[in-house]
Amino acid sequence: MKVIFLDNDGVICLAENWGSRYKKSRKYMIDNNIPDDDITMHDHAKRPVLIRFDNFDPKAIKVLNKVLEETGAEIVVSSDWKLYATVEELGDYYESQGIAKRPIDRTLNLDEFDPDSAGLYHWKGWKERMRILEIKKYLEDHPEITHWVAIDDLNMSHEAHQGAGLENFVLTPRSYEGIKQSGIKQKLIKYLS
Repeated sequence: MKVIFLDNDGVICLAENWGSRYKKSRKYMIDNNIPDDDITMHDHAKRPVLIRFDNFDPKAIKVLNKVLEETGAEIVVSSDWKLYATVEELGDYYESQGIAKRPIDRTLNLDEFDPDSAGLYHWKGWKERMRILEIKKYLEDHPEITHWVAIDDLNMSHEAHQGAGLENFVLTPRSYEGIKQSGIKQKLIKYLS
């Protein structure tokens, strides 16, 4: 099995798309005569999934779809978006945005498999370290994975974490370009081949 551990923000949801969920939410409220003070619309999980998240970049989707097509890889969501939707809801959203495959799963949150971890990773790089541990746990629990790559705008490389990072990692350092950056597609395909 081949897997892409996929982050969304800074990878396929680019900086120019950030905040689009607010516009979609506002339009939904107007179209459905929902008053501004309706507290249920302020509860993220109660909003329809199609307005809950920012839009993906169409060109970034094309690159991701090409990688999925060429490698046969599956998507496992490692993004923080997993905190705000089920895998099924994320699949619906991915489809609505034009991604060729629905995610098959998500990584566990660190506190789901290490309850003593709460509050431990609040130093510089804590978010990266948490995500590294979550991906490593997923790999440990799924020995059927033969090829994998993690793509993220957070630097989770071996070099950035003194050898404790991820071996199969591709960084997208420019949030306006994400997966569209030159050479990214080739790096992903190399890890998945």
